[in-house]
Amino acid sequence: MDRFSVEDFHSFWRLFLEWSDVPRDGAAEPVCVGDACETARFFPDLRLNYAECLLAGSPGQPVLTACHADGSRDRFTRGALRVAVDRLAKSLQRLGVRRGDHVVAIARNNAEAVIACLATAAIGGTFASCAPEMGVPAILARFAPLEAVVLFGCLRAERWDAGIPVAERVLETAAGLPSLAAIIALADGSLDVDEGTAPLHRLADLLGDDDGGEIGPSWPRHPFNHLLFTMFSSGTTGPPKCIQHGAGGTLLEHLKEHRLHCDLSHGDRLFFQTSCGWMMWNWQLSALASGVEIVLYDGPLAAADTFWRIVAEERVTVFGTNPAYLHFCEEKGFSPGRVLDLSALRTMLSTGSILYPRQYDWVSSKVKSSMPLQSISGGTDIIGCFVLGNPNLPVHRGEAQCRSLGLDVRSLPPPDDPRAKIGELVCANPFPSRPLGFHGDADGTRFHAAYFAQNPGYWTHGDLIEATPHGGWRLHGRSDGVLNVRGIRIGTAEIYRILDDVGGIVEAMAVEQQAEDEPGGTRMVLLLVLREGVVLDSALAKHIRSELARCGSPAFVPARIAQVDALPVKSQPGMR
Repeated sequence: MDRFSVEDFHSFWRLFLEWSDVPRDGAAEPVCVGDACETARFFPDLRLNYAECLLAGSPGQPVLTACHADGSRDRFTRGALRVAVDRLAKSLQRLGVRRGDHVVAIARNNAEAVIACLATAAIGGTFASCAPEMGVPAILARFAPLEAVVLFGCLRAERWDAGIPVAERVLETAAGLPSLAAIIALADGSLDVDEGTAPLHRLADLLGDDDGGEIGPSWPRHPFNHLLFTMFSSGTTGPPKCIQHGAGGTLLEHLKEHRLHCDLSHGDRLFFQTSCGWMMWNWQLSALASGVEIVLYDGPLAAADTFWRIVAEERVTVFGTNPAYLHFCEEKGFSPGRVLDLSALRTMLSTGSILYPRQYDWVSSKVKSSMPLQSISGGTDIIGCFVLGNPNLPVHRGEAQCRSLGLDVRSLPPPDDPRAKIGELVCANPFPSRPLGFHGDADGTRFHAAYFAQNPGYWTHGDLIEATPHGGWRLHGRSDGVLNVRGIRIGTAEIYRILDDVGGIVEAMAVEQQAEDEPGGTRMVLLLVLREGVVLDSALAKHIRSELARCGSPAFVPARIAQVDALPVKSQPGMR
């Protein structure tokens, strides 16, 4: 199957489309126009609606459970979710949202965020989101280029929030988005709007609106490559990239990963440890199209058992997490399988950073023996996976089981060492979830430089990878200077922009240091050259950490800050 899917990818994707049986119009031929990975387009004569595909099916089936930190739950059947999405979609149209408009959200991982996203998609809008802990400058670096017409925002403060109240972040963000026609509050909370602020609406009011029109959703089907999501990825230079993903490519890739690689189907409950600022939120959402009930959690990591208790109480069948959480549980001496009923759990997924062999042993001994632990890896850039699991293959410690079907993933050795086992992760053929481009990059120059300039003809992802004798894949970290700390990828350019406004700093370099005793196996160290007479004391270190958290996110805060006389002379990615 693997060989067929890459050698005859046209037939593979056509057959998979027919087998998946998603609601659609138009012809499945041609499957792909063009042979170059950089410019090929899939299914140009096909039309679909992402929201319709996710919400088609029996109205009585449970499809969404949103868990809150206080133990309460919000539960939706498919029919109830479909009604909520339809009502909000009509309200968005009344507010002036049209096909192709950008809608953005500062959202928590709850049912309201799901409804906002699907309502936007239903009417042909493009959705982008970030988590509420992100600083306003970092949010605006992502949202401002989009010229969004609607901002969804969570206003209610929660006890685990840190720094500036979230309502203030929403208000400051709105002030930096002059294109806004409306702000929609996702939850209770006050917002001090003035005459210069876009009108404030409340989601609860919009969901209560019933225009008495047509019964049931009737959403238009859009071209296969119609824009669905804008995702963000920051690098070592320049502002964050606004990555444009099409509805059809995103849906088809997720369907393949869910149904074939994860073996998800009707009756499964999927719970992924994520936030609205990470692509795994979008990935989990698409599982609705496979008849899966998704489980969300909006709250802090209060203790080692936080996520495991949700797995047990909600009878989760597939649990997605990251190596940092597994490390945390191991360090705390927690044994979930001994104290909780995990009988429904059949598979675990892990992503975000390298999964070490000892962590497979911990899951086998402390969670559930003989249960597959699948290491999956891809990225925001393709809103999917390059390597992941296979329910029909054995799991080997420290390895992803296989490459993603239809993607000709290879390890490309360095030119000066053609026999090297570890090489650049590249993809040699076109694939549907390749992004359509970057927002604001009309001639494709930045897009080409990001993924295709280094190895012409190949998508180059920025990861180092090794093929194993078992047919699996072993990840070896990043190759492009982007840091991966606690499972979060951090572009150093954003850190340096924030440090530019901190007095006394001449030069700075953020580096990733291997540290197996740290969650995720690495930590960030910030090296600073300071102005003559300036000393890195506790007050300056505290100020630097505070500014990085306030203007960026808590993920930008280094584990250690060190003053040095000079930075390395040899040019490195991320050096200033």
